[in-house]
Amino acid sequence: MQSGTPDSPFVFSREHADFEASVAALGRREFHDGYLARATSKEMCWDELKALGRHGLLGMTLPAAHGGQDADPVTVGIACEQMARSDFNLAYLIFGSVLLDGLLTGLPAHVGEPVVHAVAAGEQVVCLALTEPRGGSDASGLAVRARPVDGGFRLSGEKTSVTLGAHATHAIVVGTVDPALRSRGTRRLLVPLDDPSISRQRFADPGFRPLSRVGMSFDDTFVPADHEITDGGSGLATQLADFDFTRALLGLMVLGAARRAMDTTIDWVRQRTAFGAPIATYQGVSFTLAEWDTQLEAARWLCYRTLGLRAAGSPHTREAAMCKWWAPRIAVQAINDCIVLHGHVGWSTEMPLQQLLLDVSGLQIGDGTPQIQKLVIARHLIGREHVG
Repeated sequence: MQSGTPDSPFVFSREHADFEASVAALGRREFHDGYLARATSKEMCWDELKALGRHGLLGMTLPAAHGGQDADPVTVGIACEQMARSDFNLAYLIFGSVLLDGLLTGLPAHVGEPVVHAVAAGEQVVCLALTEPRGGSDASGLAVRARPVDGGFRLSGEKTSVTLGAHATHAIVVGTVDPALRSRGTRRLLVPLDDPSISRQRFADPGFRPLSRVGMSFDDTFVPADHEITDGGSGLATQLADFDFTRALLGLMVLGAARRAMDTTIDWVRQRTAFGAPIATYQGVSFTLAEWDTQLEAARWLCYRTLGLRAAGSPHTREAAMCKWWAPRIAVQAINDCIVLHGHVGWSTEMPLQQLLLDVSGLQIGDGTPQIQKLVIARHLIGREHVG
């Protein structure tokens, strides 16, 4: 049996390793130092978004003819993780652009292609409007109506917690033609947001500030029939299937942010002295970092295993749920311990640690709470008939 090589399935291929190094270098060179200023502003970072587009990091799973790289899931994960190590919010913009394939395959070319090309170039963003004020995690109990009419649909109702909603030109809205049909009655519609019947209300959030989070209301909004994203199944089922991909990516993003906090803290404890020695020499400091190094690395490879299963066409719903509840939890805890190891300096908003904590903490909820993820895992582990 040969020893492991860079082409072993248990480590990155040479291509993946080279790509990891290139994205990490790009992040350090162009985005790392500006993170805090951008993260504490409500302004969308359009210049940086266009730079991501120029570097081919938006819409990565798209075919090259449409501005993408036809990237495999592991490559997308690497981009999200390494960019998050420099700027968490820019990593989310990479993440938010990777599921545009459905706009190409599920819409007529004259509708989908202009939007996809604009997003891949960093000129526009598209948001997902799924969550509703009273539904929360009960995605199948949608109340937003997509009433069929001549030539299309009429949308009525309210969505909430729509990330990127303040800046988006279009929203992918999941509505229902009949609430009694639950998921079987759902439809996905690409909705232009310049319609005066649509209103948006921005939340005053502590994190995700440049990205924005809004509530969105539709007052009998007309959506043409050719704006329905078709795929042969229910709109909700398709959207939920995408979560098996996005949950692993979100896990890598929060772990990348936690690694930035660790990098900062390692530099600090080498330099900070107490009782005549650098505080790194004390086991109360060094052991804390060793423990988080272990847990962050373990969670990281759980995420990459999930993406590897996806690339192989194997089931990965259970693993994706593991990524989503565990990675944000330990990332928040790791960043918090990094703040503590900085002492009073870590409490200052002049350092990025506090903002990292605020940005990452929101992903304990987004894309499904820990309770929902554990329910998914329990159903796979014990059997759906035995678990509520």
